[in-house]
Amino acid sequence: MTGTDTGPELPSPGGPARPRRRLLWRGRRYSLSKIFLNFYLLAMGSFVAIAFIADALIAGALKGITDDYARRFMRGTILLIEDELFRYPKASWDKRIKLMDEKFAYRLAIEERDKLVLPERLLQQVDEGNIAIHRDGEVMYYALRKTGQVLVVGPLATTHNPELQTPGLPLELRVRLGTWLLISILFGVALWFWVRPISRDLEALRQTARALGEGDLGARSPGAQSKLFAPLADTLDGMADQIQRLIATQKELSSAISHELRTPIARLRFAGEMVAEAETQEERQRLSQMMDNDLEELDNLIDSSLTYARFERETPVLHLTPVDFAEWLEDQVDNLRILGRDMDLQLDLSALPDNLSVSLDRKHMPQAISNLLRNAIKYAKHQIRVSSQVQGEQILVHVDDDGIGIPAEERERIFSAFTRLDRSRDRATGGYGLGLAITRRVLELHGGNASAGESPLGGARFTLSWPLQPGPQA
Repeated sequence: MTGTDTGPELPSPGGPARPRRRLLWRGRRYSLSKIFLNFYLLAMGSFVAIAFIADALIAGALKGITDDYARRFMRGTILLIEDELFRYPKASWDKRIKLMDEKFAYRLAIEERDKLVLPERLLQQVDEGNIAIHRDGEVMYYALRKTGQVLVVGPLATTHNPELQTPGLPLELRVRLGTWLLISILFGVALWFWVRPISRDLEALRQTARALGEGDLGARSPGAQSKLFAPLADTLDGMADQIQRLIATQKELSSAISHELRTPIARLRFAGEMVAEAETQEERQRLSQMMDNDLEELDNLIDSSLTYARFERETPVLHLTPVDFAEWLEDQVDNLRILGRDMDLQLDLSALPDNLSVSLDRKHMPQAISNLLRNAIKYAKHQIRVSSQVQGEQILVHVDDDGIGIPAEERERIFSAFTRLDRSRDRATGGYGLGLAITRRVLELHGGNASAGESPLGGARFTLSWPLQPGPQA
């Protein structure tokens, strides 16, 4: 649930100041008792339902086996009762069966065959001389030979036999209730200790998400107490890091671009005013060329800024293709020779093995090479040398120039966006401090790195290194 709050007043063009609205993120805390109760009822309800269903299925599947066992178990007793009855005249059987009934824990009776109300299947078993068992109360029926009468034994189940029942709840029910109560208590204790850290982790994640929603981009989730939420906490922290980095990049880009735009725009305005006052055609052409150069500078600045922002916003998907590396690198250098036509631009491929194949992205890697060559052309005095070698499982590309070089303490910082060591010099050469940052990002996507050092020519050396066969992107 969200709400709004009135913040500091903001000026409103052509009217009074209007209050700024700030989002407030509200939400109820996670209740440990509620989470526990929900989990407990769901788990115990499912467990009880499964237990009853399984018990019913097992009882149904074993019914035939238990009936057969009961027949064999009771057959001897029933035959002894039959023999005892046949020792006396049939007229005294009712008296004898009552006397025997008093000695058994279950009921004994004699009924006429014609008066039995049983399913047809059971009646057929009785007529065949077998012991028929009625499931309702587990009553057994056995036909006394050649008499037309049936011995009735049971019910054997305690729930249907008053003589086996005890005061209060039946023993079987009490055992079941006691067992379920014990299971419920043990399960509840175990579930409580399992839910407790989960509840704390959920509340911590909620608080972190709420802080992020209110603008505290430095908020991070505490260490998860349960392994269940550790991946979620790590993912949330990673998301927060990414958001914080993207917002910082956006602010940096906005600030840097607004600063960089001032110079060419000021020159354009100045040149536009001077064109109207120019007296000669040559002067107008010179001012027009200045304006074209400024427009090109603006176009390059916007293109570089968009490229850098795209790399920071999302990880491009590389399409790695094996290439003949010597031929590919020669093409990249030849494409930029026209920019350094006044330079001695050399390409040394003598250290490369013959027919070396290297996997790279044909869209982004040329951009990295181009950025280094353009940088060298800007700052070299007379000579630029591009060389390459294989070192272990890595391919290395060196770009050397004979310029003023880079101080050792600045060689890492220059790969940060909008970093320029000499602003006046960069303004003269048209740099924005984005090319090297883009170059390093491209090499990182290839699983490699871009670094700066001292050149044998006396200036700066930039080195690109990446695996000959880059692995899959993370």
